[in-house]
Amino acid sequence: MTQQQTWSQRFESALHPAIARFNASINFDIELIEYDLTGSQAHAKMLAHTGIISAEEGEQLVTGLEQIRQEYRQGKFQPGIDAEDVHFAVERRLTEIVGDVGKKLHTARSRNDQVGTDTRLYLRDQIQQIRTQLREFQQVLLDIAENNIETLIPGYTHLQRAQPLSLAHHLLAYFEMAQRDWERLGDVYRRVNISPLGCGALAGTTFPIDRHYTAQLLNFDNVYANSLDGVSDRDFAIEFLCAASLIMVHLSRLSEEVILWASEEFRFITIKDSCATGSSIMPQKKNPDVPELVRGKTGRVFGHLQAMLVIMKGLPLAYNKDLQEDKEGLFDGVNTVKACLEAMTILLREGLEFRSQRLNAAVAEDFSNATDVADYLAARGVPFREAYNLVGKVVKTSIAAGKLLKDLTLDEWQQIHPTFAADIYDAIAPRTVVAARNSYGGTGFAQVSKAIYNARNQIRE
Repeated sequence: MTQQQTWSQRFESALHPAIARFNASINFDIELIEYDLTGSQAHAKMLAHTGIISAEEGEQLVTGLEQIRQEYRQGKFQPGIDAEDVHFAVERRLTEIVGDVGKKLHTARSRNDQVGTDTRLYLRDQIQQIRTQLREFQQVLLDIAENNIETLIPGYTHLQRAQPLSLAHHLLAYFEMAQRDWERLGDVYRRVNISPLGCGALAGTTFPIDRHYTAQLLNFDNVYANSLDGVSDRDFAIEFLCAASLIMVHLSRLSEEVILWASEEFRFITIKDSCATGSSIMPQKKNPDVPELVRGKTGRVFGHLQAMLVIMKGLPLAYNKDLQEDKEGLFDGVNTVKACLEAMTILLREGLEFRSQRLNAAVAEDFSNATDVADYLAARGVPFREAYNLVGKVVKTSIAAGKLLKDLTLDEWQQIHPTFAADIYDAIAPRTVVAARNSYGGTGFAQVSKAIYNARNQIRE
């Protein structure tokens, strides 16, 4: 640190070593190095394209930057704390490679628009990767659903037995959540993919740059129309963390259900050894670590969103050093979502098994067909509210007698209301109850089959 350079002749001394360490970001923004190199190559090409530097100098810069890329990939370029950040590290190494022409790279550019460009290049790449993972997750959900259209599972409201469902219908609810996540990230991508390169420190530049040229080279859809906004905007990062938080909400909800289903109280699924751990003291235990970790990591992503909002809420225009704090949370949010999607996809694909006999038996052990008794009467002219109250009384007396609705004799049914006939038993059988809910978007087997067909077409588009 004794060789730390002063910023310019404005400064009489270098930073205090502790302040230099506090100020540095190289230990985490090294994540951006390949994006920094790509952005810098485009900037160098633009400088040559506009005549700000010569074509030969532009070529030297591009070649030198590519050499740094290869050195980094081979583990030969590993800048330390003395570089402060990835941008200075690259520029310093470039100057070592190509000489004084390397000092021309930063012409008509500030670190403010440079880091904004790098972050957007990074995030749009990560968004595409996460969208691919979401498609894989959806594919696994569809595969399981297709094999379980007629497997029944109790449906719950308030975590109380409500109505029986097709297991496939239950899983398709998570498919729909993931579809919204996929679409939402596509919306975020459009606002990420706007170039701030050329905005300078805050006011643009006096050089005759061509911002649309660099945007085209970097495959940006557009450029920021206001230089102040371009260097200080982090809406795109906040939007991403909002979308990431919702992905985690959906994964966490599924995780909670898997945890419940795997318990001895439910016994709806068995978690295979490849995706479970044991206890250090209780040899009989098999713990659902994957869904528990996903559930726990959800709060971590929420925290990054909250931190980003707090960072931004009081910043005056334009760039402020506070914005250095945007990266660690963003990087960790990206990595956490990707890791959780991968783990949950593996768990669903090869780590759990639905216990179909237990599931089918479970829907026959309760009063979740009570609504169907009321519907039976309503379909035969009895006002629904009257039928509703009548069935409520039947459930009450049946519970007192230790019976289920299926256990009532036809005579008992007809004492309740003369409309009941022998077909009541078939009407309240779990499989009939599920099949009959054939309204659009319902759990009826025919509707679920159509939904799976439509979903497969949707993810092929």
